[in-house]
Amino acid sequence: MSIEHYQHLIVGLCEAVGLPDAETALSRSAIEVEGFEVLLGYYDNDPEALYLNFTFGSVTSGRSLRVYRLMLEANLSLYAQDQAQLGLDADSGVVLLVVRVPMLDGVDGAYLADTINHYIEHGRYWRENILLAEDEMFESLSLGEYTWMRA
Repeated sequence: MSIEHYQHLIVGLCEAVGLPDAETALSRSAIEVEGFEVLLGYYDNDPEALYLNFTFGSVTSGRSLRVYRLMLEANLSLYAQDQAQLGLDADSGVVLLVVRVPMLDGVDGAYLADTINHYIEHGRYWRENILLAEDEMFESLSLGEYTWMRA
């Protein structure tokens, strides 16, 4: 695969979701979906895939260790079956979900749109139930009173 294939997929994604300016998405390497920034990446050291980096939000002070534990649990139990990982941007402290999407024959703009929508649901869950939750709700989650979403 090549950078041209990546660019073709991003143009197809923009067409599938009705974004009129694919050139801006390509030049910024980012789109915004329902309030979530999604960074679009192609790297020469992994020419067979493109990467979707979802910005979920910042960790509230005082919750860091428990959120990190929940992120590790999610990586082991939920995202291990996908080519995805939750992480933390070291500079900003923002929770990121990195998804590797192999650029195979069946992958097109509609597939990317479905994949993005799927992980936006995960982002909503993390934002509403963990990152922005009221203290009582967060305490329940951090004590293990939860069920992980299906991947």
